Amino acid sequence: MKTLFIGGVKSGKSRLAETCILEQAGTNKPYYLATTEFFDDEMQARIYIHQQRRQDFFIILEEPVKLLEALEKCPGPVLIECVSMWLNNLLYHQIPEADILQELEAVMQLPSDMVLILNEVGLGVIADNRLARQFVDLSGKAAQIMGQYCNQVFFCSAGLQIRMK
Repeated sequence: MKTLFIGGVKSGKSRLAETCILEQAGTNKPYYLATTEFFDDEMQARIYIHQQRRQDFFIILEEPVKLLEALEKCPGPVLIECVSMWLNNLLYHQIPEADILQELEAVMQLPSDMVLILNEVGLGVIADNRLARQFVDLSGKAAQIMGQYCNQVFFCSAGLQIRMK
């Protein structure tokens, strides 16, 4: 089973996704694959909040770039927090878009149970700089790939989820 939670920043998608993967895992401890690289104090504070909430409920893996490689090492259900940060990391490391989308396609074809989190960034205005537009376009393409492969897709807002698929 593959499930996608998509929504804006602070929409509640992480909390909802964590609940979903814990329910899917039952008595087993699921994996939590954290993708965020932090470069400043504000990002570290955001990560700390997530770390406190997940505590001992998950087996924690951290991998900011090699998503497929990390997932191949997870024998049980896995929560990917978050695909948006992974995309951001790959753009930062100047990985070509075609390579990024090819790896995402391979990830989605894994037989693993996974819950994925993605920020919805395509509902605003067109960004005024090239890199931001590149990220929004890449994120939209990634959302379409994940939406195609996922059994369930939930849009999140105000701490609520709306089932899209």
